[in-house]
Amino acid sequence: MTARREHVAALRRAQEELTRVAAALEEGGEVARREVDHARGGLDATAAKVAKTADEHRPAWLRPTTGENRWPVAGVILLSILLQLALPDRLTLLASWVLPALELALLIALVIAVPRRYHRRSRPLRAASLTLTALISLANGWSAAVLVTGLVNGTEGDQGAPLLTTGSAIWVTNVIAFALWYWQFDRGGPAARARADRLLPDFLFVQMQTPTLARPHWEPGFVDYLYLSFTNATAFSPTDVMPLSRWAKLTMLAQSLVSLVTVALVIARAVNVLK
Repeated sequence: MTARREHVAALRRAQEELTRVAAALEEGGEVARREVDHARGGLDATAAKVAKTADEHRPAWLRPTTGENRWPVAGVILLSILLQLALPDRLTLLASWVLPALELALLIALVIAVPRRYHRRSRPLRAASLTLTALISLANGWSAAVLVTGLVNGTEGDQGAPLLTTGSAIWVTNVIAFALWYWQFDRGGPAARARADRLLPDFLFVQMQTPTLARPHWEPGFVDYLYLSFTNATAFSPTDVMPLSRWAKLTMLAQSLVSLVTVALVIARAVNVLK
């Protein structure tokens, strides 16, 4: 009987010890969980800080931005429309006002739809923008073709000053048109660049090669593509901006060819007739 009581007492003591150990383990587990949660929170905060620092040091053209200002593009397009209206009727496709009127209507619609910055993805807006660029290129390409054909056949360029004026208007509009094409297609266009949808560029600017020399928030804008178009039209080859994709190389080749033919024929004829 005594042995049985001692055995029962030992079992109770073991049970109490197990209960105490279980409670200690539970308490220790809670403490451990709190420590783990605290450590995880610290790691998350550190990771967020590291990600923020890395994003701040990433070049602007590689990360999402607020988008490009609309007005420099609109101003240059308006200039191209005015240059088309200044051309003689014999050099224009259809009536001299038809295509410029269509271009102006599209420009007004685009300004109303996107009054400030390019950042919204919209297929209708992109289609309208590409159509506007195509109309400018069509009108100017027709004028250049008629002028070059007339110079070759001897039916154009009887007077030096008007010839230089007309040739300059066509050449400047050609620079604007190709600048728009470069701007529209590099990395998917201005809206895609603002969202950083594509990381591989079609044109390599100096600021991309040496980001330490660029401003922290630099990214290619329309003025950069206008500069690219101008230097390509004057040097007939790439200068400090290198084309990387095949479409960019072929487009620059076409612009150089058009510019070379137009400048060579206009200047050659003007030199002969100027007194």
